[in-house]
Amino acid sequence: MRKQETDHILTRMLDSYDNVSDLNVTTGKPCQVESSGVLYPVEMSPPIKELTPFQTETFALNLIDRDRRLTEMLLKEGSCDLSYELPGKARFRVNVFSQRGNYSIVLRKLESKIPTVQELNLPKAFYKMADEKNGIIIVTGATGTGKSTSLAALLNEINESQSVHVVTLEDPVEYQHPHKKATFNQREMGQDFDTFARGLRAALRQAPKVILVGEMRDRETVEIALSAAETGHLVMSTMHTVDAGQTVNRVLGMFNTEEEKQIRIRMADTIRWIVCQRLLPKVGGGRVAAFEVMATNIRVRDTMLHGESEGKTFYEIIQDGTAFGMSTFDDYIVSLYERGFITEATAMAYASHKAVVGRGVDSVKSARGESTSDIENLEVDMGYGKRR
Repeated sequence: MRKQETDHILTRMLDSYDNVSDLNVTTGKPCQVESSGVLYPVEMSPPIKELTPFQTETFALNLIDRDRRLTEMLLKEGSCDLSYELPGKARFRVNVFSQRGNYSIVLRKLESKIPTVQELNLPKAFYKMADEKNGIIIVTGATGTGKSTSLAALLNEINESQSVHVVTLEDPVEYQHPHKKATFNQREMGQDFDTFARGLRAALRQAPKVILVGEMRDRETVEIALSAAETGHLVMSTMHTVDAGQTVNRVLGMFNTEEEKQIRIRMADTIRWIVCQRLLPKVGGGRVAAFEVMATNIRVRDTMLHGESEGKTFYEIIQDGTAFGMSTFDDYIVSLYERGFITEATAMAYASHKAVVGRGVDSVKSARGESTSDIENLEVDMGYGKRR
């Protein structure tokens, strides 16, 4: 299989459906694409009902293109990440991995247009984040929930308004930021640096004001990120956690028990915002993002220092911090339901606390004059307690 054939297959897959986000090449299945969160088979000519192990391996090797580092990583670790460009069409973040002795490939389509905070309808807190001068901003969520897109919009906001030096460390580079007011240097893992920790350590000598770290995967990266924030840099990064409380616990879990007190102090001093994201099925097709936003204030810092306790959980602090731009997932989900973006069933399925969302949904339905119960034909038993 030549590069032209690989590009032809990728083009065919991209054009098969609207809103294609991922391309999936797996042994035993046809070529598939993910559109609005659902996998669909793609018709090929000649037809491919089931991909063979030879076909998926050949496809993978064509994408790797005889890169020795990637080949060694795939054989040693069982997977490798790379970027691939379909000229004039799209760029992809690619993961090639081994499963049951065969190779599979998932290609995530990268958007070429830099998104804005306004276009993505992100919470207004993102404008405040762009004004931060130091500290750490963490965006969390599962894979494919739009963390990189939100950070790209945040960087674009800085690019539009501030003359600063921005260094990004990515795996791979997803959005290619043009030089506007800010000066961008975007470095890709594998080509420009070998690990996030080393890339971040080097970035401290490159005189940036803003540093983007693609992902905080290990203790060493977190430690250097904390040091960078303490020395006056604004550090942005991502983690795979579901809410603000779990994010704090995940960072603490990377360190020894003896170090916990010191790390708590450093986190309380440096963390500025934690934003968590989920993508929910939208009414009429597509998906809509729900956010949990936590800004640091005195209560948040105190809880980071001493841990959560009854009446002092991060969830309760966020609930009470609405006036400061904070929002829980549950409140945001209720607001999406109120605006007609999601159904009641979706709201309940994605809720962190179903009772809270249930009460919120009932409140919205009451305001609309809709019934909040499916119990009908209730009446007073007039004969209750009387002798018959």
